Amino acid sequence: MTAADTFADFVDGLAAALDDHDASGEDWAARQHFSRYHFDRMIKAVGGEPPQTLRRRILLERAAYRMITTKAPLLDIAVEAGYSSHEAFTRAFAKAYDASPRDWRRKPGHIQIGEANGVHFVPPASIRLPSRDVVRGPDLLEKMVEHHVWLTGEMIRVAGYLTDSELDETILVEDDDQGQTIRSLLSRLVGQMGMWNAAMATRDYDWSVEDQESVSSMRRRLGIEGPRYLAHVREVCDQGRVEDTFVDALCERAQVFTYGGMIAHVITFAAYRRTAVVLALARLGHDELGWGDPMRWVADRA
Repeated sequence: MTAADTFADFVDGLAAALDDHDASGEDWAARQHFSRYHFDRMIKAVGGEPPQTLRRRILLERAAYRMITTKAPLLDIAVEAGYSSHEAFTRAFAKAYDASPRDWRRKPGHIQIGEANGVHFVPPASIRLPSRDVVRGPDLLEKMVEHHVWLTGEMIRVAGYLTDSELDETILVEDDDQGQTIRSLLSRLVGQMGMWNAAMATRDYDWSVEDQESVSSMRRRLGIEGPRYLAHVREVCDQGRVEDTFVDALCERAQVFTYGGMIAHVITFAAYRRTAVVLALARLGHDELGWGDPMRWVADRA
């Protein structure tokens, strides 16, 4: 095992036991099967600071996050960060942020304290090790599609509480003056994935299924088409074929598209349909999905 591996294991362990204030430097070293002397030297060589210094910095960053996201008393935040007194916490915080906790809470700045190793507290409750958490463009595409499939399923679930009249009330008029309803938009969101699944498999798509489709039918179809579409996206991204082309024989005249262009098309058109639906659901008293924002989804998953 290399020093970098040991450092990564230490950060993983730190993330899992950040509130273990009773653990000494010797305890952290023993968890990695090193003496305190060799462990401290190794962590500092890789990360730029000794393990206990890194841990205290992460705790201060978390404390700064707590200050601007909760109304917890500063003393409670200090104790959570491992300080036995408000005075000791104030001294450490002021040294790191050039402002007292009280002043910083009134006018906060950046939460992360700059260090060369790039290990920081990442809200809401994790620690980031950049060398392990590099996100490629294809990874982001996968996450966007995963969120799309999840949110479509959640909207269909909530739509199950509605009456037929609520499902069929016009909530959006598109360019062709065709009125769109919660029912038609949800059916199209599922059908959009089904249509592209069919195109990539060179088979026909049955448009009639979207004619006054029931919520139970949407739920059943999404259970098939959602995972299938996500699997297509993951395969294309994993194999580096985002710019590869495929023939869409379902068009009146067969056309050639790139996989990346098709994925962007789905996400773009789905976004405005999803927004129209979640706002309509909220007006009907079902606001649990908010705006369907992927930022909140990512934070909740973290």
